[in-house]
Amino acid sequence: MDLFDGDPMAEPLTYPGRIPEGSGVLDGDAYVPLRPHGRPETWRAGEGTLSGLLAARGCAPLHARHRVIAVGSNAAPSQVRRKFLNHGVRPVVPMTVADVPGIAPGVSAHVSKWGYVPAAPVPAPGETARLFVLWLDEQQLAALDRTEPNYVRRPLAHSVTLEGGTRLPPPFVYEGRHGCLRDSDGDGRPRRLTAQRTLIGSLLDGSAALRRLCGDTPEKFVANVRHDAVRAAAYKILQSHFRAEQDDISE
Repeated sequence: MDLFDGDPMAEPLTYPGRIPEGSGVLDGDAYVPLRPHGRPETWRAGEGTLSGLLAARGCAPLHARHRVIAVGSNAAPSQVRRKFLNHGVRPVVPMTVADVPGIAPGVSAHVSKWGYVPAAPVPAPGETARLFVLWLDEQQLAALDRTEPNYVRRPLAHSVTLEGGTRLPPPFVYEGRHGCLRDSDGDGRPRRLTAQRTLIGSLLDGSAALRRLCGDTPEKFVANVRHDAVRAAAYKILQSHFRAEQDDISE
């Protein structure tokens, strides 16, 4: 699988993009796999270590980086690379798999201007999600913040555990500003993220008003919500008919 093929901005039904199978380092146009070996700094990256790779690139070491949980497209190397290049920031980013307690990938109660319905973290008491931790330097963190106007970055309420067993203090997570969508079974629980085509199809099935506004297929939905007025009207439907009650997931 080529992690740099496809783009949800151009093909919204491919959201969140291509996600790696395991930990690695986004290194410009490449994704270098990481193999756990003791502390994260000593994880194997190619013929050397993670700390050696960062030093060779002239990049900030791990201890000087901020940790951010990726819930949606921030776990796709192609998306992270595009975001940083668009902001003039060098895309060299360790991405480590971690067990994250208490949250799960849910669905934000808004529609992006590109036509997909994006992810947002939702509470999942008693559960553990396997998610990526991005290790960002100061410039990268500031750039990522600028790409997330629909989210607020806050500390997660729980510590996380990397593959290999290293326990990390609570990282940051981007909480949705618009709330999240409820499950389709009517019990009011936050909906979990699914494939975009399945998600949009379920929303259309659940609302005649949304079908009249956006069309009766995911393809029509994506095409129509790119118009500002249609997207604004779709937002009102999501907020009034699909929004779930949500507990806090941050400290």
